[in-house]
Amino acid sequence: MREYTILLDAKKMPDVWYNVLPDLPTPHAPVLHPGTQQPVGPDDLSPIFPMGLIEQEMSPEPEISIPGEVMDKYRLYRPTPLRRAWRLEEALQTPAKIYYKNESVTPSGSHKINTALAQAYYNKIEGVNSLSTETGAGQWGTALSIACAMFDMKCQVFMVRVSFEQKPYRKSMMEAYGASILPSPSDATEVGRKLREAYPNTTGSLGMAISEAVEVAVMSGGTTKYSLGSVLNHVCMHQTVIGQEAKLQMESVGDYPDVVIGCCGGGSNFAGIAFPFVQDKLKKGLDTDFIAVEPTACPTLTRGPYAYDFGDTGQLTPLIKQYTLGHNFMPPGIHAGGLRYHGVAATVAHLVKDGVMRAVALYQNPCFKASLTFAKCEGILPAPESAHAICAAMDEAVKCRESGEAKTILFNLSGHGHFDLSAYDAYLSGNMQDVALEEEALQKGLESIPQVNEPS
Repeated sequence: MREYTILLDAKKMPDVWYNVLPDLPTPHAPVLHPGTQQPVGPDDLSPIFPMGLIEQEMSPEPEISIPGEVMDKYRLYRPTPLRRAWRLEEALQTPAKIYYKNESVTPSGSHKINTALAQAYYNKIEGVNSLSTETGAGQWGTALSIACAMFDMKCQVFMVRVSFEQKPYRKSMMEAYGASILPSPSDATEVGRKLREAYPNTTGSLGMAISEAVEVAVMSGGTTKYSLGSVLNHVCMHQTVIGQEAKLQMESVGDYPDVVIGCCGGGSNFAGIAFPFVQDKLKKGLDTDFIAVEPTACPTLTRGPYAYDFGDTGQLTPLIKQYTLGHNFMPPGIHAGGLRYHGVAATVAHLVKDGVMRAVALYQNPCFKASLTFAKCEGILPAPESAHAICAAMDEAVKCRESGEAKTILFNLSGHGHFDLSAYDAYLSGNMQDVALEEEALQKGLESIPQVNEPS
């Protein structure tokens, strides 16, 4: 009898987050203060983050214990199921085995709530009762809205304008949990007003929305802190519950992945599924292939340089060593709003640079085609972001069909597409355009990368 769903006993749920920093094969580049271009310290970050998260960001410890109150809330939906995609394997006529970790079953419908609950908790215990944040497609804003409601906190969300218009029911869901939502750039912040004046017809970007959310936190005098849904080390760390569970689930059926795949915007869901397996590659010498999948419209890892850059358009954040398209980069308004970010997590960038991971860029039409094949086989309609991981996994499975290799493929289904039906409408009606980033637009974005004298 086929085993479609591989569950994990809740008693075996991981009670630590894995920190990849101590295991990196080469020294990690420090985060720099934008004024002095010297490594930042805890005091530099305290206006926007609580000390508990700052300590995690810089921690040399390989594991961080998950607080009991966060574990209690994780148990509302974790462990999430691992599924063997038997029907998809048959449709592709591949000898490969395909598994996916289903993060779409969480309260927010995506992986994002894994860090939202942790960030809300660490802010709450330090007396912070209000959080500001950005969101692209709305998955992160939804997750933080739920987390803030659970911890009785206020939540202000700046949503990238094109997604605000494309996905109105994301806004409705956030508001249902008590959050306040504004399309970004907005008139509510000084940086938002400046951006609207400089780019009057802009569809917005995550970099712009981050600037607005950071300004709100900085100007609050400590009553509001900023919360980020991806990119930073502590965010990626919180997501490693995904990969740790997946390892235990695959061990229970005597399997281990040859290929691990995740869509990649800021990098948190890819890091979450991949980092626990990266640990094995670095310490045991395993030859696992890690593939970060990004859109051709925003090809950060595949076409951007490895350089220090701001995490936001308004230049309010510290400088982070990453692959970047430039903090002024304006991504086209593709439907995978969560992948429209100019930079990427520094830890993911570091591992790509060191050759531990690699990246591919895909057009959105093939991704939606793959997504519908997956939906018809597995009964789950994925988010446009997850569609990129699915498409790459199917590409790898087809390669196995052609070569005769029976590889084991694991990907992260990072969220469902129930609020993305306008995107599916566009695809099914033939109105979805494939967007390859033009060289002129790329160069314009790259011009904004600052000159940095890196510490020796």
